Amino acid sequence: MSENTPVIAMPDGVPPDHRAGFVCVVGRPNAGKSTLTNALVGHKVAITSGRPQTTRHAIRGIVHREDLQLILVDTPGLHRPRTLLGERLNELVTGTLAEVDAIAFCLPADQKVGPGDRFIAAKLAETRTPIVAVVTKADLVSKGRLAEHLLAVSELGQWADVIPVAAMTGYQVTELIDVLGAHMPVSPPLYPGGELTDEPEQVMVAELVREAALEGVRDELPHSLAVVVEEIVEREHRSKDGRPFLDVRVNLFVERESQKGIVIGTKGARLRDVGTRARSGIEALLGAAVYLDLHVKVAKDWQRDPKKLQRLGF
Repeated sequence: MSENTPVIAMPDGVPPDHRAGFVCVVGRPNAGKSTLTNALVGHKVAITSGRPQTTRHAIRGIVHREDLQLILVDTPGLHRPRTLLGERLNELVTGTLAEVDAIAFCLPADQKVGPGDRFIAAKLAETRTPIVAVVTKADLVSKGRLAEHLLAVSELGQWADVIPVAAMTGYQVTELIDVLGAHMPVSPPLYPGGELTDEPEQVMVAELVREAALEGVRDELPHSLAVVVEEIVEREHRSKDGRPFLDVRVNLFVERESQKGIVIGTKGARLRDVGTRARSGIEALLGAAVYLDLHVKVAKDWQRDPKKLQRLGF
């Protein structure tokens, strides 16, 4: 340590070399970003789906260790935008890149490096932030195919590190935390211990409903579905098991009347199923019994309407 190196005072019980900082998790849609974020945190903080463009907000998940704290920003997938919504999601990502200490660029092992990956690599080349290329879904391919993919990824850009991981099995998740941690500045923890995300509860509830609604629907629906929590109200009386009882009212917005039928299903069967699946996650999140009241509404062409985008939180 030189004479000019500032000495950072650490709180009691925090190691003098403790590191803390922000990591932006990027990649094209459906590259495994949300699943990886949840695996790193060890808790569900980001919604996952087999559909592209499931993430609409930069959700922060927080990794706590005695020597390290990583704040993970799970962004929407960078892509060539076709709508005003797409442009705003891309702006959200590029704005985040300028404010973090490292970038984790996810490239799934079960898909060849393609135009979308090259598009993102070109965008990342414009930043001075250290970039770790993370080859996700390593458990889905053979060792030979993984080696080929690692080579292709290495040739795609100038990376600080390249590491394969498998979020579903835990393969090299701890090693990835070590790699990302090496790029963080020496700093005391930035968030209290035990805090897993700084997203407002209403945003998390909306994301859980969106995740449930995206399962098993037609391909065009994910891009057309927005969810807004209207209110969360606690009842005077507690549930039978002694927990608080909350009324949660949620609106699901689609762009066309035909899509409304897809979400509701025959005689409301599909919407009831969405409510059942979302409720368990919401109750775990809020630590309360929940009556979930879902309504599906049409906001025509909301992805292209600036006023409607603003009203829906984008």
